[in-house]
Amino acid sequence: MTAAARESSTASSTGPLVVLDHVNKWFGDLHVLQDINMAINRGEVVVVIGPSGSGKSTLCRAINRLETINDGSIMLDGQPLPQEGKQLANLRAEVGMVFQSFNLFAHKTILENVTLGPIKVRKLSKKDADELAQRLLDRVGVAHQANKYPAQLSGGQQQRVAIARALAMEPKVMLFDEPTSALDPEMIKEVLDVMVDLAKGGMTMIVVTHEMGFARTAADRVVFMSDGQIVEENTPDEFFTNPRSDRAKDFLGKILKH
Repeated sequence: MTAAARESSTASSTGPLVVLDHVNKWFGDLHVLQDINMAINRGEVVVVIGPSGSGKSTLCRAINRLETINDGSIMLDGQPLPQEGKQLANLRAEVGMVFQSFNLFAHKTILENVTLGPIKVRKLSKKDADELAQRLLDRVGVAHQANKYPAQLSGGQQQRVAIARALAMEPKVMLFDEPTSALDPEMIKEVLDVMVDLAKGGMTMIVVTHEMGFARTAADRVVFMSDGQIVEENTPDEFFTNPRSDRAKDFLGKILKH
């Protein structure tokens, strides 16, 4: 290995896992991400909050390259995000994503939903993929539902399956885009509990959510966005007890009263 390669390898294993550098994104005339700079360290849980339309979901989707950016760069583990083709498929394996809607294949069993990626992308044998899936379904509390179909499960159970499916790819980072917003209130806790366990286990996580309780208890850092910009970021204690910007004070004043 050359000195330069060694240096690059060391940087990628010790530096921040995800780095956004002067990232800009437009939808037509709408500037949805405005000069975003952010670094997420290994094992860090970053919760992104802010009013609707502030760019939070677009930020999340850009890290998985579900949205392309117009300007700037995003690095994952020291490497720029690939543009297309096989490298992009490999990136998607490295970056787990859980959406508002569960996106499970309706015609496949729960077990088949979880094993599909490891078999197709990671080239695991069916036996190894089944064992991995059972372990993960057990971890998220739905192992007994393995042979059912998504429609036979509650929304909370489906979302926990979606988390297991993302974990089955052994991602370096997990992105959650408002994972509880489509759930009934009694199902929200069961999904958040799984996410808290992941956070405690050292998973690098970027979570877009309206669940302030989760932000307070599980986040290492809270990032507050408004109008496509990062307005402020701080520890949960500091952010919730002593927000610095008027926009954050106004936002917290509205949501914490209810």
